[in-house]
Amino acid sequence: MSQMRWSSIGLGLCATTLLLLNALSLVQAQAPPNFSGTWVLNTAKSKNLGMMSTLETTLTISQTATELVIKDASSFQGQQSTRELHYDLTGKPTTNEGTMGDRNETVAKWVNGKLVATWTSEGAVAGTKVVRTETRALSPDGKTMTVESVRGSNAPLVMVFDKKS
Repeated sequence: MSQMRWSSIGLGLCATTLLLLNALSLVQAQAPPNFSGTWVLNTAKSKNLGMMSTLETTLTISQTATELVIKDASSFQGQQSTRELHYDLTGKPTTNEGTMGDRNETVAKWVNGKLVATWTSEGAVAGTKVVRTETRALSPDGKTMTVESVRGSNAPLVMVFDKKS
């Protein structure tokens, strides 16, 4: 009887372990968020914008399994600007134009359901590099996108976008 009890306990532990492994694989297999759509900056919900608090920007995003493309149309202090950003979702580096027209190497990867992109550009002093980390997240209802941008030890710039379509 004692041997049968230990066999039952062993089978129960195996079944529990298999269920946990199966649940873990389902969590890992979930598709990353889809940022596709038209997004409008909500400065009232954003943080640390400073002089950019008057910025008006609309992002049009398209996304496939391997690429995210952002078309950015902005107006700041009467100046209109547009730019197009490309993120390789397989982790390969791409070149993107920064907000000041500088060239940046951009590497994007998925981390815990968020898109984390590292932007690297030449620093103002010869031979130096400036690194900025941008984390893009989608709210559970898919109606709000938050982009947190951090450079060095500075406070993060948090831009909140509302989905228009």
